[in-house]
Amino acid sequence: MAIKSDDKNFRITNNNAVDVHVGKRIRLRRTLLGMSQEQLGGALELTFQQVQKYERGANRVSASRLWDISQILDVKISYFFEDMTDDTMKASPRRMSRGSDVNVEEQEVRDPMARRETLELVRTYYSIERPRVRKRIADMIKSIAQTINEK
Repeated sequence: MAIKSDDKNFRITNNNAVDVHVGKRIRLRRTLLGMSQEQLGGALELTFQQVQKYERGANRVSASRLWDISQILDVKISYFFEDMTDDTMKASPRRMSRGSDVNVEEQEVRDPMARRETLELVRTYYSIERPRVRKRIADMIKSIAQTINEK
């Protein structure tokens, strides 16, 4: 939805790319810790549906709530903003009012860290207790990927 005011377009959205990125990082860390949405919601005194909305970027996370989440997930606040693409940074509400926008749905598909299979793979990988075995498995996967990609 766009509202025309003084020849500037102001876009109103519930799925700002920055909010979506922060939500993905919440989901990533929560999943890597093996924590359910219900468990995170319980620690925050929220419903799991509210956690879902945060993780999808449908609801913006306030600064105080993000602080609480960082404490529960045992990460620094900066963790939620790491690996942010230039396009995502340009999609901040301040910049969007100047006409810069990003297709959030398209970005979601491209981000391998947002896929359930990636999260399950990483969690399973770190469940292997012996570091040498983990290293060998990682080396094997890299070797397979190189062989497949050479063709």
